[in-house]
Amino acid sequence: MEIRDVVLRPSYTSRGDETIEATVQVGSASATVTAPAGASTGETEVVHLPKGGFNTVIVNFDKSKLIGVDASDLKAVYEGLVKIGGSDRFEKIGGATAFSVSVASLVAEALASGRKIFSLIGLEPTIPYPLGNVLGGGKHAGPGSPDIQEFLASPVGAKNAFEAITLNILVHKEVRKEIEKKDPTFAGGKGDEGAWAAKLTDEEAFDIVRRAIDKVSKEHGVRIIMGVDMASSTLYENGVYNYARKGKKLTREEQLSYVEKIINDYDLKYVEDPFNEDDFESFAELTRSVKALIVGDDLYTTNYERLKKGAQIKAGNGVILKINQVGTVYQAKLFAELAHKNGYAVITSHRSGDVCEGYLADIAVGMGSALMKSGVVGGERISKLIRLARINEQEANIPLWRSTV
Repeated sequence: MEIRDVVLRPSYTSRGDETIEATVQVGSASATVTAPAGASTGETEVVHLPKGGFNTVIVNFDKSKLIGVDASDLKAVYEGLVKIGGSDRFEKIGGATAFSVSVASLVAEALASGRKIFSLIGLEPTIPYPLGNVLGGGKHAGPGSPDIQEFLASPVGAKNAFEAITLNILVHKEVRKEIEKKDPTFAGGKGDEGAWAAKLTDEEAFDIVRRAIDKVSKEHGVRIIMGVDMASSTLYENGVYNYARKGKKLTREEQLSYVEKIINDYDLKYVEDPFNEDDFESFAELTRSVKALIVGDDLYTTNYERLKKGAQIKAGNGVILKINQVGTVYQAKLFAELAHKNGYAVITSHRSGDVCEGYLADIAVGMGSALMKSGVVGGERISKLIRLARINEQEANIPLWRSTV
């Protein structure tokens, strides 16, 4: 159906960052979507907002280029936004505007046509397992927390999405208990994504999360894998990885050895951004040497051309998909198609500064995702998780991802 109107408004993310909210009318239906924003961002991502923020967006946004466009045609919506934004980098309106209009068009079309949001994407759907941050550091937590940005859990042995969500919540609670055993004065501080933010070394954090996962897994008889997001580009300075909070600097070779060691020592099955965002070769070398998902976020930034380059040498075997890294659902779909074609697991992800809408779940299912990285607690995280559980409940014909690690 045709887009009849687009209205933009200023808004804020869960972290208080300025963002864009778009309401798109399709037929007699309308949908409102707000763009999230990340703290740890790749250099090749589109700019969140142009200089001048919302005021600049309003001056540059010519909605006439979208009026009459078929909202079910992802490419046509993308092309209209490119005309408005100046290029596929959306310099004039920012990736936040492209995201909110693109996703709102998809949701409004689903409401108007009576179709499922995920079905409009056009890929083979999958119910992903939730992947959640249970202990944080780096840019997502304060001084004294670990250098490594995220310590993650995913119950890939759960029989359905709701059971997996419940188990991750139990791991999150158990992590707090383990922290309090070590530090009885722990006040329960959390980082941007609801993960515990405690005064710990990386090694202490690894031990705590490993114990918490093992306890919950054993008690409930369900396999739960452990992972990390190292966000290594934020550690990379002048050719070395600077673990400032523990006073250690590692060369490229030392970083590779360190990552191999923690994978083996802690039985990690998911490792995101273990190297600088331009080090395709190290990603490829690590992928060959271990049995785990080696996932590129800053490496790929949902960018088709970067994945095309990395796939040639098998740099990683998993990719993060974040629509607002490139702007539109159409671009993310092309990226997901290329990932599937080359045997990469797709992990559709939230951002550290997120919003309370649950549409990430619909997108994750529609992109054929293995995992949905969505946090564990907090309203903006739970909304996506419960939405995933409801899709799983209602769509019995859509299979759960079959873990390969």
